[in-house]
Amino acid sequence: MAVPNWLSDAVLYQIYPQSFADSNGDGIGDLRGITEHLDYLAWLGVTAVWLNPCFVSPMRDAGYDVADYLAIAPRYGDSHDLAELVEQARARGIRVLLDLVPGHTSDTHPWFVASAHDPADHRYIWADAGLDGRLPDGFVRSPGDRPGGYLPNFFDFQPALNFGYARQQADQPWRQNVTADGPQANRAALRTIMDHWLRLGVSGFRVDMAYSLVKDDPGRAETARLWREVRGWLDHAHPDAVLLSEWGDPALAVPSGFHADFFLHFGGPYDGRPLRTLWNNGISTERPEWATEPCYFDAEGRGNVGTFLAAYYDALAAIGDSGRIALPTANHDFARLNAGPRTPEQLPPAFAFLLTFPTLPAIYYGDEIGMRHILGLPDIEGSVMRSGYNRAGARTPMQWDSGPNAGFSAAPAGRLYLPVDPDPGRPTVAGQRADQDSLLNTVRELIALRRTHPELGPGGSLEVLSDGYPLVYLRGERFLVVVNPSDRARVLAHDRPELASPKPVRNAGVTLDEAAITAGPFSYGIFQL
Repeated sequence: MAVPNWLSDAVLYQIYPQSFADSNGDGIGDLRGITEHLDYLAWLGVTAVWLNPCFVSPMRDAGYDVADYLAIAPRYGDSHDLAELVEQARARGIRVLLDLVPGHTSDTHPWFVASAHDPADHRYIWADAGLDGRLPDGFVRSPGDRPGGYLPNFFDFQPALNFGYARQQADQPWRQNVTADGPQANRAALRTIMDHWLRLGVSGFRVDMAYSLVKDDPGRAETARLWREVRGWLDHAHPDAVLLSEWGDPALAVPSGFHADFFLHFGGPYDGRPLRTLWNNGISTERPEWATEPCYFDAEGRGNVGTFLAAYYDALAAIGDSGRIALPTANHDFARLNAGPRTPEQLPPAFAFLLTFPTLPAIYYGDEIGMRHILGLPDIEGSVMRSGYNRAGARTPMQWDSGPNAGFSAAPAGRLYLPVDPDPGRPTVAGQRADQDSLLNTVRELIALRRTHPELGPGGSLEVLSDGYPLVYLRGERFLVVVNPSDRARVLAHDRPELASPKPVRNAGVTLDEAAITAGPFSYGIFQL
């Protein structure tokens, strides 16, 4: 199962539709707003965008509670708007990926409404109450005539679709086999949904909670079998389309049929540690229990990039060339790259690493200008998770210019989906495009460099020369990368003559001679040997 050529050197950009661009002045971002800013994305150099869910939904969890998989939520437009977005994006060399939520629906979905009144329906997981009237652990009481209760997949209003259980128990009849009618009907529906949007022109899907489908599944073996079946169908029916997973374990997700998996997740075997120990994503601002381990890209220079590298090498050994490890700056569930005590001058070294490491880079909208993670925002559409972690701070409106509402919307400020960063000095696209030394122009030039030189992409070899401060590695045996995210100069002695006077390709504070590499505070350098 090969990776489509277009994904191999892709630069992915994640868009949270509610907060990117509002074209009609209602305070909520929409598809036409995205289309109107495609020239910006093409200028930046991204080649694929991933949209968070844009299907019909009551929006109790920002669209991750789907009520109709085959229709666009009216707040975003309609299917014609999506088709126009896809067509205009493709004309600019940009592909569009949708967010697929296969593990659960909204409790308002017609499937669930019908199931809550029909004891013979097994599209969801239902259990009867015991003689004492109590439901099994984890089940939620039925909202309809059907007795008993249903199993949610995350929030209580997100009933789990029934893809079966890997293990059955005689005293738990709700544990249906994966070959039962309900699980098989859901597998067929999954293909129908994907086929519908792929025929409209989208290039694939990011799959939410991809690991969660088959329940009580040791080693995720049955879930992996399900996704390999989907991948087999996809390779035959839509061979240029891709599947990216929210799994958190590329070593398992890619052999299970996905083209790439993200090193970013609340759970999974790594519990988010590869990214947390790399740049933390500001989790310590609201998850203090995660702040005990310093991250590498903090100014104090107390981190250890070894945790990330070990996870990367483990995953690479398992997947080889059959897929990609996706490395994001952040996403809608985590704090932004610019969060907590981090300052703008710390961001260029992080992007230099992101765009020269042999992974699939994913930029969360606004991170390319250093948008701040904003604390203390109200719970909007399920932004406060069950654990109490508030995700709204990573979902504020895109900052386009210095006009009202930062150019996001013509609506009154009080009607915005979320408030704009109140800092009068907030970064904007317009301001940074005009400044050649800005973070935005730095990111653009790094993307162009990566796309010009395949050795800097996933296919180029990697040799780590130093995993301390500075981080130093060779790509494709001809590009030397030096990254120092700490607030003090760092020196690395060497005895390699080829490192004495390489050609600077992009340099921000690094000097080399025949005996040492010296990296100034918050510096990076890319050199051609």
